[in-house]
Amino acid sequence: MLNMQPYQDPTYFILLAIGLLPIMIGLLYGKRFRTYETLISIAFLILTFGGIKWHQGIALIGYIIFEMLLIAWYFNYRQKHNKTWVFCLAVILSILPLVVVKITPAIDFGRESIIGFLGISYLTFKVVGMIMEIRDGMIKEFHPWTVFQFIIFFPTISSGPIDRYRRFERDYNTIPDRKKYVGMISKAVHYIFLGFMYKFLLAYFFGQILLPKVGSLALAHGGWSVWTFAYGYVYAMDLFFDFAGYSLFAVATSYIMGIETPMNFNKPFISHNIKDFWNRWHMTLSFWFRDYIYMRLVFFMMKKKFMKSRIAMANLGYITLFLIMGFWHGLTWYYIAYGIFQACAMIICDAWQRFKKKHRKAIPHNKFTECFAIFLTFNVVCFSLLIFSGFLNKLFFVH
Repeated sequence: MLNMQPYQDPTYFILLAIGLLPIMIGLLYGKRFRTYETLISIAFLILTFGGIKWHQGIALIGYIIFEMLLIAWYFNYRQKHNKTWVFCLAVILSILPLVVVKITPAIDFGRESIIGFLGISYLTFKVVGMIMEIRDGMIKEFHPWTVFQFIIFFPTISSGPIDRYRRFERDYNTIPDRKKYVGMISKAVHYIFLGFMYKFLLAYFFGQILLPKVGSLALAHGGWSVWTFAYGYVYAMDLFFDFAGYSLFAVATSYIMGIETPMNFNKPFISHNIKDFWNRWHMTLSFWFRDYIYMRLVFFMMKKKFMKSRIAMANLGYITLFLIMGFWHGLTWYYIAYGIFQACAMIICDAWQRFKKKHRKAIPHNKFTECFAIFLTFNVVCFSLLIFSGFLNKLFFVH
């Protein structure tokens, strides 16, 4: 059986164009072929999780059944009851497969969990978001078919962007008028061409050509050198163009299917500070962590009067948030260090903004200070991604 990874092979794009053509024709004439869309999603999931990855396909099927039953159970429970411990149980059960997948390599000599599959993190985020919105009363109806479509939506299943159920449901149940849909197709074509430039030209240059050379020079010099820092900058470019290119393909495919999946990147390297960066970088993930972890944690601490100082609560929220994000990437020291570094950067950024607010007249604001802010933020981000890359582990600890 053929196995192809999303948006990696020219053949994949040819099959994608063939599969999407009936959907595009239908939407142009005001029709949504729901059954066909489901069959296409299943076909591309088989393409992704078939062949040598058949075991991931089995894990995906089991995961979907488990999470669908969990969502249905909690929705029915929430119609009459609202116990906090039941809500916590539902959240714990929803993230349990992901936790098992993440900790298995750390405790089983690097072996991958048998229940793991490509994209389990992003599906888990979608499910947890649904459970939290059911708790808040924001999701008032449970439609198994729509929830199923939301979970198996193939353009974004492997690496996002992370959509929200209510937004997806609105698009799925609405057929855009012809003028709007033509505009969506126009954007999709633009995103596809831009994605090709990002992923297959720029990411290839930075990741396949430049990064190995810079890495070799850094290892040859040993310890901290100009090449060590250069590795961080090249890695940052490679990571951005590769992931942004993939995200553009996913968004473009979604648009052709009449679903306006949110964008994932918005010129992150011109951010004025680290908070601005996280509002531009992998936006659907950072907004998910902000809305479902940071804001809820801070609100909980305020409600329970955990601390008197709101600043201290916000700082504790940052540390908790980015530690969780670090652990999510993997149980290695450099991911944890990356999380701590980002938390410290956010705390310092907040402190600086409070200081600026108090001394607004004494601190100049002009084109030079804006450029300096962008320059400083870019360097901080690239250094954090140097930590994240794991290259320092290879440089200092692996012999």
